[in-house]
Amino acid sequence: MFDPFRDWLLSLGNIGAILWIVLKILVIAMPVIITVAFYVVWERKLIGWMHVRHGPMYVGMGILQAFADVFKLLFKEVIQPTKAENFLFKLAPLITLAPAFAAWAVVPFDYQVVLSNANAGLLYLLAMTSLGVYGIILAGWASNSKYAFLGAMRAAAQVVSYEIAMGFAMVGVMVGAGSLNLTDIVMAQAGNAGFLEWFWVPMLPLFVVYFISGVAETNRAPFDVVEGESEIVAGHMVEYSGSAFALFFLAEYANMILISFLTAIFFVGGWLSPIPASWIPDVPVLGTVLGNGWWWLLAKVFFFASCFIWFRASFPRYRYDQIMRLGWKVFIPITIAWICVVALMAYFGIFEPGK
Repeated sequence: MFDPFRDWLLSLGNIGAILWIVLKILVIAMPVIITVAFYVVWERKLIGWMHVRHGPMYVGMGILQAFADVFKLLFKEVIQPTKAENFLFKLAPLITLAPAFAAWAVVPFDYQVVLSNANAGLLYLLAMTSLGVYGIILAGWASNSKYAFLGAMRAAAQVVSYEIAMGFAMVGVMVGAGSLNLTDIVMAQAGNAGFLEWFWVPMLPLFVVYFISGVAETNRAPFDVVEGESEIVAGHMVEYSGSAFALFFLAEYANMILISFLTAIFFVGGWLSPIPASWIPDVPVLGTVLGNGWWWLLAKVFFFASCFIWFRASFPRYRYDQIMRLGWKVFIPITIAWICVVALMAYFGIFEPGK
């Protein structure tokens, strides 16, 4: 449908090619920003229901509450501490936000529906998801505040700890799929048995470790000691207000949605239908809906994104030593052991890499 428009832009030379790339970036970035807004509304409503209360109800019947908060933050004054490092204080939110959006470049939404179908997409994701912590460290140091600096140091240790476990879980996925390309990873889970062909079945420990590590990576409850309001007064963001605070907020929720997408792609078949192919009736509309498609990916993402909220409403915050112990003494040994198991399964033909 877009081929004539694309060909016309590319016929304009380098300027047209740049415009086409910018357009594709906007097609991904703008829905992510809008999704973050509605995700915040869903979080407030779901937690409200779990607490047996209503949640937001007044601004557009609660649906537009997040947009009202955005406008409030954009028009509030950005107050900067007198002794803060001016340039780095302003740069830190951008460094946190940029990797959160750059990672979406290799995320496929359907077969061949991806901004960059890079063969090393898995390595690119690992690099992008690791860069956000530098913005947090800069925010803590440049604020010249003890609370902010303590939160930044906690963030550095926590992200490094759980990034290793997430990386090892990705290695297991790579061994099972025989590829670093995210589209190939999803297609390696295709088969006639539906959801039983997906990687969560033979890689259940890696699946659990990856998702829980993703919760810790995004500093969400019960791993939110980085922003522990009862301990260090919002951590690295304590000196930020207005639009600068909004950028940190946007990056955190964009990363939560990203982890939900990646969990669905790596372990539960992405856009693949959970229904075995032999069970899908040969009826035009029903067969299309029950077959493979982007709607299945969105449904899985919605479930995992709701799990973030569920964890926040259900579990108390871990102590810092408990978080470190879980990352280093539990998750990393489990992932290393299960990589060996997955490698043996691939060697003996249980997996067919690259099928």
